[in-house]
Amino acid sequence: MTLEPFGARLRRAMDQRGPLCVGIDPHAALLADWGLSDDIAGLERFTHTVVEALADRVAVLKPQSAFFERFGSRGIAVLEQAVADSREAGALVLMDAKRGDIGSTMAAYAATYLDPSSPLFSDAVTVSPYLGYGSLRPALDLARESGTGVFVLALTSNPEGAEVQHAVRADGASVAATMLNHLRAENADAAPMGSFGAVVGATLGGSLGAARADLDINGPLLAPGIGAQGATAADLPKVFGAAVRDVVPNVSRGVLRHGPDVTALRASAERFAAEVREAVSAADPAAG
Repeated sequence: MTLEPFGARLRRAMDQRGPLCVGIDPHAALLADWGLSDDIAGLERFTHTVVEALADRVAVLKPQSAFFERFGSRGIAVLEQAVADSREAGALVLMDAKRGDIGSTMAAYAATYLDPSSPLFSDAVTVSPYLGYGSLRPALDLARESGTGVFVLALTSNPEGAEVQHAVRADGASVAATMLNHLRAENADAAPMGSFGAVVGATLGGSLGAARADLDINGPLLAPGIGAQGATAADLPKVFGAAVRDVVPNVSRGVLRHGPDVTALRASAERFAAEVREAVSAADPAAG
């Protein structure tokens, strides 16, 4: 059965639970900080604790697939359970897989995360467009069919990204602007918000320049960089301008460092969500 479009479900979740996405990033250093072993037992304990603490109260949980894949099939099994438990508790699951390929391979990646019959079926997935935006068509089409979403890398927060994303095409448009223009077309006429989003770093600040005008894509903007990477909720209106209401700030270490205490994890997530809501409402009173 096709779900209600992801954009509509995301808008409702953000309005009801606060505009926040929390990453589930069980890397070795964080497992150690929690006093856990860097093995399947530690992975299971970490993941279960994050889901227990947050899945019934944050809008979006974003598992980073690589940190589960490194444990092989048993790690993937933990990921499958986390996805199912998170969705059952009411959180939307954004699978951070950053897949990108062509033809039947891209179609297989899309089916892995966006086909309702898949054990890893998620509400949305991150993808890389650098084999050409058209290479993403299998994922875009399946997302539209199944009511799920796709987040396309556009203006990422890592400094290396600029050499590709800021490159200028023969027509004078940057590669990033081209991706945002494609997404705007995908989201045309969607209400209350389209299901096809972009990844735009919250740490970019003034470096966005003229690109800020391209951010109004009528779709969600996943914004990594809040917390440990240095950006704050107060930075969001300055970075995203008129598109700030569609921003989904992503916090990972800023929340996860408070584990394994469930109460502390919840308190941290609630604090970040409140700060984001306040910053967005101040910039856009209609969002309050």
